[in-house]
Amino acid sequence: MNEKERVLSWIDEHHDDILTTLKELINIPSVNPWFGEATELSDEKGVQAYIADKMKKLGAEVEQWEPNADALREYEGRAGYYPGRDFTNRPNLAATFKGEGDGNSLLLFGHIDVVKEGSNWTKPAFAAEISDGKLYGRGAVDMKGGVASMISAVEALKKTNVPLKGDVVVGTVVDEEAGGMGALDFIAQGYRTDGCILTEPTSLQIAPLCRGILWGKLIIKGRAGHIEMPKADWKDGGAVDAIEKAKLVMKGIDELNEKWSVEKTHPLLPIPCQIYLAQIQGGEYPTAYANRVEITFNAQYLPSERDANLLGGKVKEEIETLMKKVAEQDSWLQANPVKIEWLIDADCAETDSEHPFVQQCAHSLEQLDRKPVIEGLCFHTDMGWPVNVGIPTINFGPGDPRMAHHSDEFVPVDEVIEATKVIALTMIDWCKVKEESD
Repeated sequence: MNEKERVLSWIDEHHDDILTTLKELINIPSVNPWFGEATELSDEKGVQAYIADKMKKLGAEVEQWEPNADALREYEGRAGYYPGRDFTNRPNLAATFKGEGDGNSLLLFGHIDVVKEGSNWTKPAFAAEISDGKLYGRGAVDMKGGVASMISAVEALKKTNVPLKGDVVVGTVVDEEAGGMGALDFIAQGYRTDGCILTEPTSLQIAPLCRGILWGKLIIKGRAGHIEMPKADWKDGGAVDAIEKAKLVMKGIDELNEKWSVEKTHPLLPIPCQIYLAQIQGGEYPTAYANRVEITFNAQYLPSERDANLLGGKVKEEIETLMKKVAEQDSWLQANPVKIEWLIDADCAETDSEHPFVQQCAHSLEQLDRKPVIEGLCFHTDMGWPVNVGIPTINFGPGDPRMAHHSDEFVPVDEVIEATKVIALTMIDWCKVKEESD
């Protein structure tokens, strides 16, 4: 039995142990504090301690540290940097398995923070129940399923005594769900490898591209007045319905989206970039015109659209220009321009799908009799900074990304096992195995 056969057999024999690892990761709630949940649900430190213990027992050199916004000040204005962000009890982790030399190195990368529980669950969000071949829990697909797969792949090689020539680094970071400062910090610490698998959910497809994401808030001012009475001219102090003005803004967004649907496409993406309205709040009383409307939106951008700081500055300008054009149609908006508050600019990146590392990952799928599918991701991942410093990176992991942030989030257990096998085979082929004669 050769190395690959031994490793794959070990994974099959330890199916339940791999799922136990995933269950234990989910059992430690690690909601990103950005979402304002109770402290006991934001135990990112606990998840990292769990991973550190497993990695140390397998022989890794483990480092943990808390990112420091002040120490990263040189990155101000660039992807992932948010001044003043607090990382107390929110450590990053790097576990390094030193190779024997002369092999490619590999980073297995993932975030351990999750979004808040949310509503309408029919199963306990942090109990990690298995039903009908699906493991349920907050973070099951985004992305503790992928983290469990990469940890278990390393364990499979270690437990079957497969000596790699190249180094393997297991990197788990915080803060992806609020902009990616954890990944920026990880790369700023100097970690570099010859390839990176970011184990975001891809339904076992290979995704060498992700889109950038802008979160913003449009603040539309009105003037309250009795809703049942005729309105005087606003210049004479009359009421102004902010909801009415918001309709003009939304019409402008619809028109821009039509233009984007043609211009902002990519061969590896199934849908174009758009501006999606996520939240609308306005008005105070049923008897008064709304004196304010707030529209929170999500807009996407492509790697080809990045600005000098590798962010979405050019797309921000497009949206700001749109607001000015909308104001040209309305005297109130000319005098009271729509205010834009930019909340998040989560970066994007792309690795050439013909790169040898991408093709190596595709070959790993072929070895398991799976036809590799290469398709980009419509959402942001932490791949930006690895690519920015020259590390060819793919997203690859178990689970349907549409289940991320979902009520009753789940990952198919078979995909967790299959992802573990693909990652293990990639380690063997990419990092190379030390033979006795070497």
